Amino acid sequence: MDNYRFLLSGGGTGGHIYPAIAIADELKKRYPGARFLFVGARGRMEMEKVPQAGYEIKGLWISGLVRKLTWKNLLFPIKLIVSLMQARKIIRQFKPHLVVGTGGFASGPTLRMAAARGIPCVLQEQNSYAGITNKWLASRARRIFVAYPEMHRFFPREAIVFTGNPVRGKLAGTLPPQTDALRHFGLEPGMTTLLVLGGSLGAGRINRLIDENLPLFEALGLQVLWQCGKMYFDQYAHRESHSVAVRAYIPEMEQAYAAADMIISRAGAGSVSELCLVGKPVLFIPSPNVAEDHQTKNAQAMVDQQAALMLRERELEERFESTFRQWVASPAEMLRMGQRLREQGKPAATAHIVNEIEKILATDAAASRS
Repeated sequence: MDNYRFLLSGGGTGGHIYPAIAIADELKKRYPGARFLFVGARGRMEMEKVPQAGYEIKGLWISGLVRKLTWKNLLFPIKLIVSLMQARKIIRQFKPHLVVGTGGFASGPTLRMAAARGIPCVLQEQNSYAGITNKWLASRARRIFVAYPEMHRFFPREAIVFTGNPVRGKLAGTLPPQTDALRHFGLEPGMTTLLVLGGSLGAGRINRLIDENLPLFEALGLQVLWQCGKMYFDQYAHRESHSVAVRAYIPEMEQAYAAADMIISRAGAGSVSELCLVGKPVLFIPSPNVAEDHQTKNAQAMVDQQAALMLRERELEERFESTFRQWVASPAEMLRMGQRLREQGKPAATAHIVNEIEKILATDAAASRS
């Protein structure tokens, strides 16, 4: 059967969006005649990124609870009820054969209504500490695809499949030559290159750190490829020079990873999974502003394997310079660190997930025939 209908929901950050797109791409490769529909949250980045990837998306009127006391939280129950009704209408009209949830606000109402209609649902949890939406939906999922061990702390053991996180297609293959990648960004071949990533939205504290330490990087003979984020580009664009390339956003991440000799990065689940495949030395600076501090837990899982370094934001003032100098002065250990990080990678994660989805489809098809 080639004319399956797949509904996918996840968003809010790139860490939820890109895995959903990767799964859709793999399903599309196997079922060229299938139809796909994404469900996201209005006003969130998935409403832009999903159409750019070539898929249709519908938006729900949904958002999360704000942690501090605010009148906006009074709207949450109303938004949830409206979103459940919107999701029910989408499901009734689209009639999906299977629904995939990758976390984020919109996946809650979508998968809840799909499960209520008996449609098979699967979840993909990127982080080492499960998100609240996926925990809420876990009892209704046929499979829960995870990237870290011990996830039975959050989910039914019998539903868990350890697959790793899906990553953007080009990153699972061979990276371009480093010389070509450096020229792509106007940087000098032969110089040690530091890549700085603040996540899909940018990171104010990391940007400030890089801005303050540009003289240090120059003194150490490094050049910098700095993704500062669209929100911060106007603030830091003037730092562009022969040895510093400032970018609001880098769509061609395979070129960025190829250019890098060392990387400073946030520790979102998608970033960690990509960096495992890249296998280059990484210093993680987790965001402290995420639910359950999951970025710190993601980074710590790599530190425990001696596969990365980590500094918390509160440690940067006192420890960054000494840690960074020691890091640069230890090229052999940096190489070993990158190798250990690569050992944590799961290049076949997307294929593994879709293999499991195919098993569900086959089981349901056999059951309907009997």
